[in-house]
Amino acid sequence: MGPFLHRSFAEKIFGTELLHQSTRSVIDVLVGWGYSEKRLSSSVQEAMAELLLRNRSPYIADLKYETLTSALNIARSKVSRQGILLISRVLHGLKITSREVAIRAKQDERFQEESLLSGIDSIWVEWCRRWRNTSTLANNTRLANYTRLLRMGRWLTQYHPTITAPDQWTRELAAEFVAAVDRWSVGDLVRTERLNQQKVGKPLSPGAKTALLGAARVFFRDCQEWGWIPRRLDPSRSFGTPRSIRSLIGPAPRVIADDVWAKLLWAGLNLQADDLPGAMWKRGPHDYTDRSLWYPIEMVRALVIVWLFAGLRRDEIIRLRIGCIRWSQGDTSISSEESATAKDVTCWLDVPVNKTTTAFTKPIDRLVGEAIEAWQRVRPEQPSNVDQKTGEVVDYLFSYRGQRVGKGFLNDTLIPILCRKAGVPEHDARGNITSHRARSTIASQLANSKEPMSLFELQTWLGHASPESTLSYVRVTPTKLGQSYTSASYFERNIRTIEVLIDQDAVRSGAAAAGEPWRFYDLGHGYCTYDFFNQCPHRMACAKCSFYVSKASSQSQLLEAKANLLRMSQEIHLTEDERLAVEDGAAAIEQLLSKLVNVSAPDGFIPREYSASKQDIMLLEAYNKNLLNNR
Repeated sequence: MGPFLHRSFAEKIFGTELLHQSTRSVIDVLVGWGYSEKRLSSSVQEAMAELLLRNRSPYIADLKYETLTSALNIARSKVSRQGILLISRVLHGLKITSREVAIRAKQDERFQEESLLSGIDSIWVEWCRRWRNTSTLANNTRLANYTRLLRMGRWLTQYHPTITAPDQWTRELAAEFVAAVDRWSVGDLVRTERLNQQKVGKPLSPGAKTALLGAARVFFRDCQEWGWIPRRLDPSRSFGTPRSIRSLIGPAPRVIADDVWAKLLWAGLNLQADDLPGAMWKRGPHDYTDRSLWYPIEMVRALVIVWLFAGLRRDEIIRLRIGCIRWSQGDTSISSEESATAKDVTCWLDVPVNKTTTAFTKPIDRLVGEAIEAWQRVRPEQPSNVDQKTGEVVDYLFSYRGQRVGKGFLNDTLIPILCRKAGVPEHDARGNITSHRARSTIASQLANSKEPMSLFELQTWLGHASPESTLSYVRVTPTKLGQSYTSASYFERNIRTIEVLIDQDAVRSGAAAAGEPWRFYDLGHGYCTYDFFNQCPHRMACAKCSFYVSKASSQSQLLEAKANLLRMSQEIHLTEDERLAVEDGAAAIEQLLSKLVNVSAPDGFIPREYSASKQDIMLLEAYNKNLLNNR
């Protein structure tokens, strides 16, 4: 019989004019949102005809959500499903239906439930569902914890089949579960088809173990607080994360290297339409030559500039709203037109509610404001959306064709494009380059600049609820760390040089071999002839033993009169007390002398009863000053 053509049949039933009017009203809205009309004609016309026939009315105002859902669930072709989804989006935007339909939502939900519930006792499943339907956690968190609780139930069925409800749990069973989680591997008690096969069989990450135990704590705590089960154990203690796991978890912002980040900045500032992927429109059986951008270049540029300069989380970026940019000069607000010519202008960005703080405003580079306003000037009118985090009806900044930009667009599409344009790999030693790594990089650069932001200023700018969170983002750059280490002069501060006189005549004549002094260490007030001077405990406070030669003596004067003296310098490693004596003056010298009063000199002399005179201390100060100048 051939294919059934809904459009031809609908024209015979309702008439060509009425069918055309209904179809045209939907296509006009979609074109206004940014869709290409030539791509809509076939899918929307056929889908509209089918929906009107099902509803037995030629008017789109009579269409119901249930009609759209039933038609979508039995649609066989991709074109038909696409047309129904587009019509549903338009009807929701025109307030005809309360919400949009999802692709095979009921079938997908039933399939997902069947795969999740295999191998779990039905009573435990009912408890988990009851908790899921009662909890007020965020939707994604609630569903993630729900799947973890089902995994917990699968463990019960395998090892403790008689335990089917939370009120049967004991502290002993909880301790056994914690130990089991600590030993689990990737793929244990879950389906492995959708997992990365390279990771299957490897130990669970500390974060995954913590999430499983956290779900158990929340579940039992809520069941107790809601009066569903008696308080037989303390969830926070019984399901607490072991210290051995907690020690492996910590904030680890992965800062992008400065040279790679500079190349990404260049790529973002010079992004062109040719750098972006396009959508192909099939004109004929083998004709895919029509290429156009899925998103306008102005929108993509604004998205890139916000990512490179604003230091926002991915969720904050895609949830920015129309009118989020404001300008001011001092304390006076000015318009965007005035900001183009005014001096000392500050650009402000309104950041939406995030996971740690309420909405706030932060100063940003004017490049961000200019890019956002350039997109707003050409942005087609879009339907409002409900912000799932706040429940408000808002106009998203990055919305096109009736939909907000997808969460994966930044990490999966845009950042790889920038990496290719910049000529850098999409991953480094710290992992893949992702949206959040830009936030870490910007925070570290602001903290390591010549005039860095303070900790609390950076906390406010990043939107952190606690300065502890900000501390984890602030990483000292290797360059600054190296400069600080060099400035500290750790090695040099413990080393001094002393002048040494070598009597070459004594060496050549053999007198040195006979025991005559030939090496003289200049102490400032005299010379030390002890060959192992650098090992003498009295080197910084000479006890004037038999190795000492005063500069006022005739021996010293004869030495200085010799023509074959070789003057050299020798490095001396100082102890902490000796360093203080060099740097801190008379008080430190007196303290050093008191410590050496019972220490024997190289010739055995013990200066127990030796009392340093004021003149001696002055001589030592002069000697130490000479050492300080020879650093």
